[in-house]
Amino acid sequence: MSLRRFRLTILTLATSLVGFAQAPQAEPHSDNLNLRYANGIVAIAENKVITVDDVRREIGPLIPELQRSSRNEQEFNEKLEALQNDVIQNLIDRVLIVKEFYKDEKRRVPASYIDNQLAETIITQFENDRSKYLAYLRARGISQREYRREIEEDMIYSFMRQQRAKSGSTVSPVRIEEFYNENKERFYQEDSVQLRLIQIARGPGESDDALRTKADAVVAELDAGADFGNVARKYSNDSRKSRGGDWGWQRRSDLRKEFSDVIFELKKGERSKPLITPEGAFLFYAEDRKFAGNLPIDEVRPDIERALVQQGSRRATERWLEKLRRNAYVKHF
Repeated sequence: MSLRRFRLTILTLATSLVGFAQAPQAEPHSDNLNLRYANGIVAIAENKVITVDDVRREIGPLIPELQRSSRNEQEFNEKLEALQNDVIQNLIDRVLIVKEFYKDEKRRVPASYIDNQLAETIITQFENDRSKYLAYLRARGISQREYRREIEEDMIYSFMRQQRAKSGSTVSPVRIEEFYNENKERFYQEDSVQLRLIQIARGPGESDDALRTKADAVVAELDAGADFGNVARKYSNDSRKSRGGDWGWQRRSDLRKEFSDVIFELKKGERSKPLITPEGAFLFYAEDRKFAGNLPIDEVRPDIERALVQQGSRRATERWLEKLRRNAYVKHF
């Protein structure tokens, strides 16, 4: 994962948190880094000094969102410190991974790759305005050469992590079967039906008999061979009318009992008689059915393989990083 993707991942996690997001925005919080690191140095990894400014550049844009997603000051500070620690470790790992790359003296990133990435960065991050790009470098106090070096190292970081992740991406059929047998409860499915319906709304003061008469007229069209979806578009008053009354796959537990008792008596391709309720008359059609029980292994094999590949890639990457960390000089402040 590149540092740019790492930032996006952290942002996605932050915005998915529930709670404080609807509250009015308060004044921006300090990131507290100056309090945690009074001398401005966060860590030293090999010969690279990681500064407060390095960390702040990563987390600064995320602080307002963290604030909105936190329920109180204490929660905000806890999340902020956890985010800072993740970013610091990521910056340290970046140094160690780049060093590992250059252990092979024949390895080099072609200059054309860096040129292309720099050109894309100027387009996407600086609106294709070179003066904005140069102003950014001046604000950071770095040269164009140093920025190119950052791009190169970021490319190395991403490449090396991807290569390491691939080493854990092979999963045998035996392992898939073992996982299935050990976790069968994960693959249990409830009764479910691929449902279409027609709702005929009850008018003010309308009696059951009058409502049933309307429903019978619709049933007559269906009995004459009309397509259920087309009839739903013509008569239904529900929110899926434009979709031909298509409600997709519904589990028994998703539905009101008075509905599920009727719907789950239907076989694939069957239609119900009108169900009269206080809201109106309902006609149900079961396009397909799935019955309660464990999904067969062949149906879930791709999902299991994908999960095991991700798990193996994470473990392979963590083992590799732990080895790099053990053999490196790292000092935290």
